[in-house]
This record gives sequence, structure tokens and C-alpha cells, in this order.
Amino acid sequence: MLQTATTTASPPLLEQKARVSSIDVVRGLAIVIMALDHVRDLLHTTALVQDPLDLSTTTPALFLTRWVTHFCAPTFVFLAGTSAYLSLQKDRNYARAQRFLLSRGFWLMVLEVTVIGFGIWFDIFFRTIMFQVIFAIGFGFVVLGLSLRLPSRVLGGIGLAIILLHNLLPPVGPAQSMVGKFAYSILFRPGFFQAGEHFSLLVAYPVIPWLGILLLGFGFGEVFKRAEVPRRKILFLAGALALGLFAVLRFTQAYGDPSPWAAQKSPLLTFLSFINVTKYAPSLLFTALFLGLMFLLLGFLNKVHNGFSRFFSIYGRVPMFFYLVHWYTIHTAMLVMVLAQGVSWDDLPFGSLEFGRPKTGVGLELPYIYLFWICLVLALYPLCRWYGRYKAAHPENRWLSYL
Repeated sequence: MLQTATTTASPPLLEQKARVSSIDVVRGLAIVIMALDHVRDLLHTTALVQDPLDLSTTTPALFLTRWVTHFCAPTFVFLAGTSAYLSLQKDRNYARAQRFLLSRGFWLMVLEVTVIGFGIWFDIFFRTIMFQVIFAIGFGFVVLGLSLRLPSRVLGGIGLAIILLHNLLPPVGPAQSMVGKFAYSILFRPGFFQAGEHFSLLVAYPVIPWLGILLLGFGFGEVFKRAEVPRRKILFLAGALALGLFAVLRFTQAYGDPSPWAAQKSPLLTFLSFINVTKYAPSLLFTALFLGLMFLLLGFLNKVHNGFSRFFSIYGRVPMFFYLVHWYTIHTAMLVMVLAQGVSWDDLPFGSLEFGRPKTGVGLELPYIYLFWICLVLALYPLCRWYGRYKAAHPENRWLSYL
């Protein structure tokens, strides 16, 4: 993710610091929550055989453990666009900003299918290629770099139009060829493609819906140039409007999400059905709900300077560093767990869509997932703090801006 700018063009230094700090805090909170989802993905007992959002089989605790992490991806993508805007306002060099966005965008797309992909699957043959959030952000940076001369409000308007309208597209495109189907999927809708007997392509984050969120974040960057009081008012208003749109459209089921909610056997399960909106690809209601919550958090944390904000800003300043390290740490811990639970190395399944653990008979129960997650986050804190300080102290090392 494009690093957050440390200054902007005109406001006083104190307000600049507060403004950027609020972005770092919210992004840090999101990345810590994200780690919970990945710990559950690899270590939970039923992670490979149970959908935690399936109300017919899940528990409220498991459902909410998965659901709360939906906050992360739209927050990352939106703030990536916002940070790109703030960086541009800091430098005012469009040519240099364009080169950086293009090079970083292509770098992120390559990183997704190589270093990150290996961290997720631990498969030296790369038999699973998965296109996730980092690939989508990389694509968004490339598009943003190519269109950087357009006014930010125009780009934000394009992003908003994508968010509002992409649910009108069908789940499957008109193409009959495998190449055409893959192209439609990578652009608009998630999909799974078998490439030969042993290789798989999995599109989890189709790029156009996420591009809409990134462009909206870029267009919204202008808000962070305003004075503190009107900025907070705009953030709270944006949050209220987004959540209001979600509530009205979700209640009426008129438009905005392909998965309807329905009355369940208890009020709690009915509520969970109501908030169970579609992430793949991010529906209008998904985006409205979680960006609405993000706006409110940005508003509340706009002037907060305490232990809470300092703690989470450590992670928010080095999101890509944390992202890379946490995947390798969790996956290594998963292998240690599986071997400690009696599975031999020769029995570990590696291959297409295989993490290297049996689907049943191993894993940790949910309370221990939370315990491991807390330990992971605390263990990575000093490493993230060191890297953040090193990065800030060595601006001459331009390669650091890519990690």
C-alpha cells in the first residue's frame, strides 16, 4: 500500500500530523483485525471444512470472528487511494507520482503471485495462483497512475459510479472461451479456473469493484486537507449516509447485494443474516456498511493521541511489511502445530488449493485462535516499530517505499 504522506501542502504542522495519524491508526487497526482472519484460516479446527458465515452450521462467535474482518479490505483499498492523494499533494510532481504509482502497482501485482502466494500456500511449484487484495491495489495504482491528470473529484466520481453500478453486471460474462471467462472474472466477478490437472487460478478480488473503492478514496483525500472541525463533520456525515444507505437498501432488499437476508430461528441469527453481505466481489451494501464504519472511526480518532492510537499506528505505518511477515509467521506456526499434533511430514498435503495441513483432525479451537492472534500481534510489534523507524530515518533508500 502506498505509504501515508507525513505532511500536506498548507495546514499547520500539528493538524497535518493529526490527520495522517488518524489514517495510520485506522489502517493499523484494520491490519491487526485482518491477522485474526488469517490465523483462523490456517489454524482453526474447521477452517477447511466449514463456512463460518453459513448460518445453518456456524455459531455466532465464529460468524462474528469472520464477519468483523470484512472491515479490513475496503479500509486498506480506500486508504491506499487517500494516501496516494496526500502524497501527490505533498510533492506536487505529477510525473514523479505517476512513475511511482505505475512501478509500485506493477510491483504489487507481481508480489501477490510470487512472495505473498508462496507465504499463503508454501508450495514451491506455485500450483495455486490466487489474485487477492494486493493484486487489486496494484491494478488500482496502475489505473490511477495513468489517469492522474484528471481532477481528483472526477476520479472520485468514477469510483462512486463503479461502486453504485457494478452490481448490475451478471455473475458470468458472455464469453465462451476459457480466456474470455477468466478475463471477465479478473475484471468483475470472482472465479475458479483449473489450468491443467494440477494448477489452479483463483480470482478472489476482481479488480474493477475494488478499483471503485480506491478511486473513491483518492477523491475523498481532499477532505483531509480541511481544518479539523469541518473534516470531522464530513467524516461523520459520510459515515451516517453510507450506513443509512446500507440500512434502507438492505431492509427493503431493493438493490445492492446478491445475497438476500431472511428471518431465522432466533432474533440474533436474523440480525446476522441481515449484516451478512457479499464481499466477493464487494457489493454496494458491503461497501456502504464497512466504509461507513471506517468513516466513523476516522472521525472519532481524528484527534486521539494516546496509547491506543500510538499502538495501532505502529502497524499502520508499515502495512506491507506486516502483511508479508505475518503470512510466513502464521504458516510456519501452522506446520509446527500440525506436526506437534501427530501428523508426519510425508502426510502433509501440498498442491493445488492445499495449505499443507489435513482438512480434519488437527487445529485449534476458537479461544486458542484468539490467544494465538494476540501473541502474534504483540510479537510483531517491536519488529514493525523497528522497521518503521528505519524507514523514516532512511528516506534516501527509495526501495523502502515499495515495502
